[in-house]
Amino acid sequence: MANPPLAGIISYPVTPFDPVTGEVDLAALRRLTGDLVDAGSHAVAPLGSTGESAYLREVEWDAVCETTLQTVAGRVPTVVGVSHWSTEGTVRRARVAARHGATAVMVLPQVYWKLTETELVRHYTAVAAATDLPMMLYNNPGTSGVDLEPEAVVALAREIPNLTMVKESSGDVTRFRAIRELSDGALSVYNGNNPVALEAFRSGAAGWCTAAPCLVPRWILELHAAAMGGDRERADALLSQLLPFLKFILGHGLPRTVKAGLGIQGRGVGRPRPPLLPLSGEETERLREILRLLGSHPPAGVAGSAV
Repeated sequence: MANPPLAGIISYPVTPFDPVTGEVDLAALRRLTGDLVDAGSHAVAPLGSTGESAYLREVEWDAVCETTLQTVAGRVPTVVGVSHWSTEGTVRRARVAARHGATAVMVLPQVYWKLTETELVRHYTAVAAATDLPMMLYNNPGTSGVDLEPEAVVALAREIPNLTMVKESSGDVTRFRAIRELSDGALSVYNGNNPVALEAFRSGAAGWCTAAPCLVPRWILELHAAAMGGDRERADALLSQLLPFLKFILGHGLPRTVKAGLGIQGRGVGRPRPPLLPLSGEETERLREILRLLGSHPPAGVAGSAV
């Protein structure tokens, strides 16, 4: 697309839970969402896997969606993860997101049984028809167990006009260029695998979908600025310093690590919801040291008080 509705750093908030009751903490969600916008995020994406959407009751899902979009209040674009095990549930969530003013919806093939090509087309077509919002297909074989390769993605998009974006999280950087070329530039591609951020931008990714700005927004925004500005040496240096952090949060699970990091920073958002468990004490101390090192020499050039 010549002008995709989303570009740049697309920040993923966790869903806070009250540390005593375990219920969704909407006040903490407002603070975290506000922090992401104020830090300079180019878009906000609630209710992905980072947001533990699979563990929310529908009334909770609706409250998180509404609260996040109300807090953003149109200051930046929003893409809401509407995935559900069923087509009916995904359609319902897409309509809720549209009603509350989402810019776009994101759909992961969140399935128990592996879907046939015909079933995938029917599922995505039904969700696309539920609203007039642009739709982002989310390919994350690590969490969904389904790997949609570029040819399959482009074939789906040809059937569904408002499927205009793809979040590619397999870590295979060749797919960014392949999707763009196979679709003749009709599909905008977004990176969802933190460690390959620079390779993705250099391969034509329109944006980086990441939970990292919850903890280190200045670093992430400066890396993006260096990549977009063609400052290859600075971008490489920034990524080199960020890689231990990016690999840690990906390798140990985003809800666990981001929530632990927010606690370390004095911005607690409760524990992840079972069956997820918090980081161990040893892992938390490792994350504390990683954040300390990044905080001891924050990058120049981006406004904001957080690392």
